[in-house]
Amino acid sequence: MKTIQSLAPQNVWKHFYSLTQIPRPSGYMQPVTDFLLNFGKKLGLESFTDEVGNVIIRKPATAGMENRKGVILQAHMDMVPQKNNDTVHDFEKDPIETYVDGDWLRARGTTLGADNGLGVAAILAILEDNTLKHGPLEALITKDEETGMYGAFGLKAGTLQGTILLNLDSEDEGELYIGCAGGMDVTASLEYKEVTPEEGDVAVKVTLKGLRGGHSGLEINEGRANANKLLVRFLREAVASYEARLASWEGGNMRNAIPREAHAVVTIPAENEEELLELVKYCEDLFNEEYSVIETPISFTAERVELPQGEVPEEIQDNLIGAIFACQNGVMRMIPSVPDTVETSSNLAIISIKDGKAEVKILARSSSDSMKEYLVTSLESCFSIAGMKVVLSGGYSGWQPDVDSPILHAMKASYQQQFGVEPAVKVIHAGLECGIIGANVPGLDMISFGPTLRSPHSPDERAYIPSVPKFYEFLVATLEQVPLK
Repeated sequence: MKTIQSLAPQNVWKHFYSLTQIPRPSGYMQPVTDFLLNFGKKLGLESFTDEVGNVIIRKPATAGMENRKGVILQAHMDMVPQKNNDTVHDFEKDPIETYVDGDWLRARGTTLGADNGLGVAAILAILEDNTLKHGPLEALITKDEETGMYGAFGLKAGTLQGTILLNLDSEDEGELYIGCAGGMDVTASLEYKEVTPEEGDVAVKVTLKGLRGGHSGLEINEGRANANKLLVRFLREAVASYEARLASWEGGNMRNAIPREAHAVVTIPAENEEELLELVKYCEDLFNEEYSVIETPISFTAERVELPQGEVPEEIQDNLIGAIFACQNGVMRMIPSVPDTVETSSNLAIISIKDGKAEVKILARSSSDSMKEYLVTSLESCFSIAGMKVVLSGGYSGWQPDVDSPILHAMKASYQQQFGVEPAVKVIHAGLECGIIGANVPGLDMISFGPTLRSPHSPDERAYIPSVPKFYEFLVATLEQVPLK
């Protein structure tokens, strides 16, 4: 049986294996930070963290390459912690268990962490290899990209010395990205006083799972089901037709991941329980029919649970369900001049309603600042009408393309020379750190590229093994051909 260590190029995969053994979910960065610093220091390289916790490692130019422009190799150290409902895994303690499935590397029941672990692994391989030819190098490995790009936001001008930034966080080998969407976090919240369930009511927990989920930037255009959007359809009908009352709701756990699972507890008159169970079965069949081509089998089940002490007041419940039902989710508009690329979208990512507090978290994206503002305002209006307080945070503008970029021209020529075809040059709908870093450090010439990954931000995340040698060879060749200062 193949293992990571047996894959080529071994100098990349061995470092990726090391990263799989280090817990590194967003927000839990100290173990991987220590690993990276120790790695650089053991090589005798200048290694330090900046004031927000980004790791910077500097490697001098090789002999004869001192007159080349300085290159910043950039990736992020954290990974998205997503697992299947039946998988027992503690992302702050347990290593990621991987296996080779034909041409793909996968994890058992969890995210793989190839986003962006393979980018970090490639950087470590470059830093370690003294046979390569390159100008002055800096590794910039940022923290907490997945939850808010906090490392990129905190990067201060003057920290870096290079003028070219190679971001290794794209997910299609053979494509060079020169622009990305901007984003905004939208959080709607409301506090309420719970009321006591009616005498004679029973409580039923409904659980929706089995959805594919995925990256809310890269895969938002694939029409995948959103667990919160499916669940609200059931809840609205249960309330309207069977006198159900909402006690609690939990769905999704990451802003940038399409929610795969959601569950709610409702109370209902005992005499209506059987009809409610029939509605659950009807919805399960309906959802599977609607998404048969896109999703794997969707599971929607119900079970009797202990009657909760409190539930949401009826008027507030109706307002919440109405707002969630009406909330914009998915693709809003494609780029008019590039109709195969998403311009504007939103992800109804996280819903938590329990213990007297309701909270809804959405990630809005757009490569157009005006369309982003329009989308955010419409989301704000939707939840304000329901009486919720709406807070906007973490906003950033998109990275605007520069088709005259010197490093772009050099990399296009290099790829053509190596592989006999031109790389595709694209703008990506996902949020890359390039836009934020470029705003904090003006004047950088930036390109994003990487190996081929699929379904990042979900337990179906996988890395296409044959793409990794090409990605790494292209990176090495790029460093050899960096323009002169």
